[in-house]
Amino acid sequence: MAVKVTRDHLFFAFEPKSNPAIQVKQGEEVLLETHDCFEGQIQKPQDLVDKLDWDHVNPATGPVYIEGAKPGDVLQVDLLEVKVGKQASMVTIPGEGALGDVITEMETAILKLESDHILFKDKIRIPKKPMIGVIGVAPAEGLVPNGTPGPHGGNLDCTLMAEGNSAYFTVGVEGALFGAGDFHAAMGDGEIVVCGAEIAGELHFKAQVVPELKGLPTPFVQTPEVVATIYSAPTIDEAASGAIHRMAGFLTDFVKIPLNDAGMLMSLVGELKFCQVVDPLKTVRFEFPRWVLAEYGFQMK
Repeated sequence: MAVKVTRDHLFFAFEPKSNPAIQVKQGEEVLLETHDCFEGQIQKPQDLVDKLDWDHVNPATGPVYIEGAKPGDVLQVDLLEVKVGKQASMVTIPGEGALGDVITEMETAILKLESDHILFKDKIRIPKKPMIGVIGVAPAEGLVPNGTPGPHGGNLDCTLMAEGNSAYFTVGVEGALFGAGDFHAAMGDGEIVVCGAEIAGELHFKAQVVPELKGLPTPFVQTPEVVATIYSAPTIDEAASGAIHRMAGFLTDFVKIPLNDAGMLMSLVGELKFCQVVDPLKTVRFEFPRWVLAEYGFQMK
């Protein structure tokens, strides 16, 4: 049975000196309850963002201390199950997001979930695809607000952070201090208006150190179909370059593919995709199919 961390154990920044909510052994299963990104402040269309307490935005649950995780280790987090609630919310904010220059009206939409779909304004039923927006570990030094992505993880808004996949982070401090929050019932790549279908939820996970992957270019994620490098930077160009170069490094250093071959394969079967283009740093990922890795005799753990 998984040990439970309730959503009362929340934090708003990844930092080395956070007091852990719980200490668990490697491989022990944990259930994190999470708030939505507004910490429940938005419940009806009349709840507009200008009334928000911005000190209570983007909470994550935890942090969880993983026994035996040491600085420099690579931590594999298996996302065993991602559940979401029955009601989500979305907002528009003039001046914010990729359309903030043309959006002039503040609006809140409340979206009901019906079985495997989200009902958008009583018009369109959108398939439910739960994913985790904020996920990561404490950095080695400094304080990073949950709304900011970076090498430690944070607000990556990567749609691959979903049930059945595995996320990888380089441990910055003893115990890793892992946490997650900001779930979405669905979200498109880019997160154009600074939100997906924002919703509370639960993450069932287990984590362990993977010694053979030390030096992996993290944040990193694997699904049954692909592996992906994730990189955040002030501009989209820098983020794209970072994700591309880290994938090339993974293919040469871990899979032992010669650089020219790796580059040609990346052009043939790789996919460069946006995670989000609206946060303080932009986040891009490069996806590469696992079947090609298998052809070279490489298997992720």
